[in-house]
Amino acid sequence: MLNDAAGPLEGNLLTCVAGFVCGHCRFAFGVAGGRAPNDLARHCDFFLRATLLPARRNAHRNQGMSARTRIFLLSFTLLFFELLCIRWIPAYVRYLSYFTNFILLASFLGIGLGILSARRPQFRFPSFPILLVALTIVVALNRYELHIASTDVLYFGSRTTDVVPAESFVLLPLIFTFVTAAFIPLARSLGTLFIRTPPLTAYTFDILGSLAGTAAFFFLSYFALTPIWWFAILGGLVLLLTARANMPWSALLLCVSAGIALFLQRGTYWSPYYKITLTPAQPSGYQLDVNSIGHQSMVPWQTKEPFYRRVYELLPNTVFENALILGAGTGSDTATALAHGVKRITAVEIDPLILRLGAQLHPDQPYSDPRVRLVNDDGRVFLKNTREKFDLIIFALPDSLTLTSSMANLRLESFLFTRDSLGNARDALTPDGVLVLYNYYREPWLIEKLAGMVSRTFGRESFVSTYGGWGRGAVIINGAPLANLTLPTYHENTSPNAGNELRVAGEGLVQDSNRAPATDDWPFVYLQQKSFAGIYVKGLLAITVISLIGIFTIAPRSTLQQFDGHMFFLGAAFALLEVKALTTFALLFGSTWIVNSLVFFAILLSVLLAVLLNARFQFKRIWIVYVLLFAMLAVNLAVRPETLILGNIYARYFVASILIFAPVFLANVVFSNSFRDTARADISFASNLLGIMTGGMLEYFSMLIGYHMLLWFVIAFYALATVLRLSSFKSGARVAGNLPNKLASAKAGSLFSILLS
Repeated sequence: MLNDAAGPLEGNLLTCVAGFVCGHCRFAFGVAGGRAPNDLARHCDFFLRATLLPARRNAHRNQGMSARTRIFLLSFTLLFFELLCIRWIPAYVRYLSYFTNFILLASFLGIGLGILSARRPQFRFPSFPILLVALTIVVALNRYELHIASTDVLYFGSRTTDVVPAESFVLLPLIFTFVTAAFIPLARSLGTLFIRTPPLTAYTFDILGSLAGTAAFFFLSYFALTPIWWFAILGGLVLLLTARANMPWSALLLCVSAGIALFLQRGTYWSPYYKITLTPAQPSGYQLDVNSIGHQSMVPWQTKEPFYRRVYELLPNTVFENALILGAGTGSDTATALAHGVKRITAVEIDPLILRLGAQLHPDQPYSDPRVRLVNDDGRVFLKNTREKFDLIIFALPDSLTLTSSMANLRLESFLFTRDSLGNARDALTPDGVLVLYNYYREPWLIEKLAGMVSRTFGRESFVSTYGGWGRGAVIINGAPLANLTLPTYHENTSPNAGNELRVAGEGLVQDSNRAPATDDWPFVYLQQKSFAGIYVKGLLAITVISLIGIFTIAPRSTLQQFDGHMFFLGAAFALLEVKALTTFALLFGSTWIVNSLVFFAILLSVLLAVLLNARFQFKRIWIVYVLLFAMLAVNLAVRPETLILGNIYARYFVASILIFAPVFLANVVFSNSFRDTARADISFASNLLGIMTGGMLEYFSMLIGYHMLLWFVIAFYALATVLRLSSFKSGARVAGNLPNKLASAKAGSLFSILLS
């Protein structure tokens, strides 16, 4: 167990921990830069001699490092472990591939509960190494075929028509509980350290640790290192923080966890997005699985599904000069195009490892052909930025099988299958160009929806071929050359299925449908309609129950009896504000792991800047910051994200950064200032924790109203928080401008100068 060389957490718990390390959630939590009333005592020599110094001497004797170093390492460890859970668990428990935001909520809850537990001098709880072993065992024992019985929202790799096993849904609350529990002992140690360190110093090293954790996982993803490296780094960090007496036992348990991870990763590759497995295929090549779901096959082009060749069969006399393939994968679409005489091909694939494996192992070696140009990028971003014109654009089975972000329900291809994206594809075509989409869409309503979107984009009916047998596949074709063909209206064939043979089930022109199209604001192509799917309602109810049980079990009752609505609404608002920032940048710059990492890093830097600014200056007219915050939120509401997709990427980045990060920074200044003046920090902590959980759950309303409309929730929550703060000032519940705050500010000024020098 990590060494806790201190007594129970004192007084203003929330002031100590408001900037905790949870990489994504710490932004929503906000960071305080001021002092609570009892800070004056912390700066008294008597208090230092009687309380802080003995605790520090004990910590140094056991650990040989300063409290600041331990805060940095604990912050590093918590952030790193959070990202490890988000990347590693869904790779094996496939049910969670589409629920990674639930893992994020679990990590936030665990850190919050751990810090709350530091208030209890007696708190019996398993150590982190024990809980890590338990978590890895649960993951190892629950690897199986994905079954999600839902036709409201589609999950590729699942059998939507099967009866879902009972344990499938149970896995979500089970993993949620184990992830939450694993964070508690680490966060308890962080809580005990904050009381022995000047708060601003603690905040600074906490945020620096978070930045380091983000950077570390960025480089692990960049070099495609396997999970054994992740667990090794995590184990090393934990051992650095472990008391010497407990080190042998902890090292043994950490080795067991790493051993399980090593056992599970046998024969796998790890890209920034997936766990990838290769198995030999017949007559040659390989089958490629991602997160244990069949995804692609690297086999000779002649053996591929018939929809790969349908456009060339439909237009046999057409020679395509310049083709664009989006979602090129391992190269089967490219090999088919080359075999049918396409002269130049731009193959775009978001996953660098899949692209590399295709170049090395595909039996047709399409990526070695000089006619092919490889591009590792997001397909939507490439469409918007390219100045080339193509006479053939193919959306080549771009199904990601996973969420791209732990903060939002976006898949890698979400912004590719929108009305706006199809318009970009049309604009990138030559006057006689052709657009082709094909995949195993599986549900007739999805084929109808996509065909209608394509028809609306081109102003003419789309040609559709559907395929039965062992999958409901389809190809959707549109473009000027169809006008020269005599094509029938779509009709289904009446012949029975031919076993596993993929045969034509229906073919012809399809009229526009009345189904709501996916848009950049509502990028949910796999939802039948704007709705709150029942599977998410059940999941949210389950984690709500778990969260409330944890809070009421661990937090002292006296803390929960005085609810702080102001802090609650600040937390809920900022959680949604962060979601909006992430989704906007995903739209503007791509749904890639690099973009997500840079956004997280930028938000952390804005948190740090807000802390230092609030520490350096006393805001006598904080209402000005509130006014600026509401003004920037109003501007963001007036300017829709799709209008920011400017042709010049530098102008796009500059304008987007101002619009998105200005309210993020102002919100952190508001939170810091308000939190500094709170008179009941522990109650504020519990209230803010519930607010963060609520905000994270409200993100699911984007499926009903779109992401842009979430800003109304943000504005409403900040307005309620403002009203409640004004009422608290009138009732005298908050203390502002007192001597401890002035002393704290003076000391913070020197820290600010040191950091900037």
